[in-house]
Amino acid sequence: DTLGAGFSLASHDLDIRGAGNLLGDEQSGHIKEVGVELYQQMLEEAVAAARDAGAAEPGDAKPAWTPTIAVGTPVLIPEPYVQDLSVRLGLYRRIANLVDAAELDSFAAEMIDRFGPLPSEVENLLSIVGLKQLCRSAGVEKLDAGPKGAVVTFRDNSFADPAALVAFITSQAGTVKLRPDHKLVYRRDWADEKQRLQGIRRLMAKLG
Repeated sequence: DTLGAGFSLASHDLDIRGAGNLLGDEQSGHIKEVGVELYQQMLEEAVAAARDAGAAEPGDAKPAWTPTIAVGTPVLIPEPYVQDLSVRLGLYRRIANLVDAAELDSFAAEMIDRFGPLPSEVENLLSIVGLKQLCRSAGVEKLDAGPKGAVVTFRDNSFADPAALVAFITSQAGTVKLRPDHKLVYRRDWADEKQRLQGIRRLMAKLG
């Protein structure tokens, strides 16, 4: 959108993923070709996996996974709020590594201090990041929400405590049902975006 923005974006992509094979589609495994940031991430994951393997019995380790969340609201850092493209990309990378509520609060405070009050799009983005941890705790692999409610897909189409899930569905007086494909349908009127995010958070907390 500005002069040189494409080159800046390509440079960040090169830093993250590396150059790979310039004459083909292969991605080599050498650090100078993978990129420093991706190499560090791969190294951290490999060390963590080795530690888990040494501390647990074979077969106990669970692969990392990231839930997919779609809530029908804009989730981004608007250009008028952070005008510099490289700064925005750096913020996105940092947001991707946030885990708990304390880190989210600290990051939000830093954003306010640097750029001013948070726009609704940024508030939505941070809320989604916070929801990911709740989804993991509840074993929810995919969450689709809109003005009329939400559809929840459990990881591996299973729930840790089926009896508790049945009790939860029964307690919701017909507003919740489990479809034949094992997806949970949660009916609610969430025309307001903030109300929708709050409702989803409560739902994930209950399922967790």
